[in-house]
Amino acid sequence: MNLGFLKFGWLDLIDVAVVAFIVYRVIIMVKGTRAVPVFYGLLLLLVIYYFSGEFGLQTLHWLLANFLGSLFLVIIILFQRDIRKALAEMGAGRLFFRSRPGTAIIDELILALVSMAHKKTGALVVIEKNTPLGDVVQSGVEINSSFSKDLLETIFYPNTPLHDGAVIIRGDKIVAAGCILPLAVGIKSRWDYGTRHRAAMGITEETDAIAIVVSEERGKVSVAIGGKLITALDEVRLQRVLSSALEK
Repeated sequence: MNLGFLKFGWLDLIDVAVVAFIVYRVIIMVKGTRAVPVFYGLLLLLVIYYFSGEFGLQTLHWLLANFLGSLFLVIIILFQRDIRKALAEMGAGRLFFRSRPGTAIIDELILALVSMAHKKTGALVVIEKNTPLGDVVQSGVEINSSFSKDLLETIFYPNTPLHDGAVIIRGDKIVAAGCILPLAVGIKSRWDYGTRHRAAMGITEETDAIAIVVSEERGKVSVAIGGKLITALDEVRLQRVLSSALEK
């Protein structure tokens, strides 16, 4: 393809497509983490640097020029944890395709949720999809154990140390328990939404995760997807909702 003085061939098209895909995966990876506001801060500095030069603010321009001259090093320092996590996931083959719970795990999870609902045992379970939940995992206690119904029910048994937080499921493993989730805002008028429900909506507003809540007051199971709550699910509807959400 020849666009005037520009020559654009198949290799160029592949090059642009690969870079675009990598940028997209990086954005998905950092979405919902503390790296996002830092990234916005760097963009703001670049804008200020540009306009300080345009309007002749020599001192400010000189300071920002020296700071941004080491931008690559600054990025490494600020995002060292995220870079380390991305490299580890790349080495594990999870940068592009993230594992999700298998059908057997989902069936066992549903049995555990229904059992806890009958006992009115409060629970909050988050299933990780494409957006990494590394920040959330670090807020709790790492477990990294194969999923089992008995383990999940033991974690949420009343008065145990981890029963108040959220359990994070990644693939076929329970990776952490007792995790702290961001609370959804703007729903204070809903008296029937407890802390667990607001936390479920909060994490699904910021990420593409699926959050499941068992209410200890009413013994009902709810699922949060995209910041919205689907309430009062029986076993059949819960199976249908989870299967549909995990396919996307």
